[in-house]
Amino acid sequence: VSVKAHKKPWRETPLHESSALSRAAGCRVFLKLENLQPSGSFKSRGIGHYMHRRLLEHPSPHTAHFYCSSGGNAGLACIHASKVFKRPCTIVVPTATSAGIIAKMRASGASKVIQYGANWKAADTFMHEAVMKGDDAIYVPPFDHPDIWAGHETMVEEIIDELYGEKPDAIICSVGGGGLLCGLIQGLDKRGWGHDIDILAMETIGADSLNTSIRKGEHITLPEITSLATTLGCVRVCDEAWEYAQRPNVHSIVLEDAEAAMGCWRLADDERLMVEMSCGVDVALCYDGRLKNALGKKLTKDSKVVVVLCGGSNVTVDLLNEYRRNFGYIEQK
Repeated sequence: VSVKAHKKPWRETPLHESSALSRAAGCRVFLKLENLQPSGSFKSRGIGHYMHRRLLEHPSPHTAHFYCSSGGNAGLACIHASKVFKRPCTIVVPTATSAGIIAKMRASGASKVIQYGANWKAADTFMHEAVMKGDDAIYVPPFDHPDIWAGHETMVEEIIDELYGEKPDAIICSVGGGGLLCGLIQGLDKRGWGHDIDILAMETIGADSLNTSIRKGEHITLPEITSLATTLGCVRVCDEAWEYAQRPNVHSIVLEDAEAAMGCWRLADDERLMVEMSCGVDVALCYDGRLKNALGKKLTKDSKVVVVLCGGSNVTVDLLNEYRRNFGYIEQK
């Protein structure tokens, strides 16, 4: 089967209007269910599109071997796409990656999973210097490439189609390395809406490289990641995301880990959906007046807010219960 003939390694996802989150936020809240992607997260779009483009360019696509450095979700997306394309893949993860995610990567079909380094950057450097070998090696970056952003961009037209062409008032998305933010804004720019819609770019304290850069007025690198939302754990956002963040309609918002955890368990209660903390931070904004405070303007019951439910595989029922035990105080606060 030719590379061109392969099916795309991601799917269109529903846009679900949540009555529970709408009541909590005082406006119409729509969840873009990227947690239903084959790999469990939105990464399937960008990583899948990138890998397909590289195979089309490769002189010998049937001998290609993919290599991806990842804290979890990008690696799982790479593994799924490599199965679709019938090619092997090797994943290098930081030592902080959970045993559950590593087991999932191996069970999903990775040729090899290697642990190295305290963070993604260290794992990525090790992969380039010691793991990738030969002309058949194809590097798969987790977030920083135009073809990845183009893959994420595909969700914009789906959102607009499901809103029957109407313009949302705001879109909420997580920021780790910034690939999702880039894709969303590029898609909105093509529609002519890139400067009109409020974009709420969400991070947690301790994984807030974008927000710290904005506060300091320069593109900085965090010394380390201290947040429990490890899949947001990129010490420096990509240059393109930093540039987009200068737009006045892009709002950088940071919440505590406890608030992100609360978003996870309340989403499970309200919508029977399980997501990890890096996605729960988006949901948390819909509760207890946070959304109005973040936007700094009044929302009506007819205002439309889209939450990109980016998903994530590092979540279990036991972990959600642990979040509630450890961070339940946040609801009383």
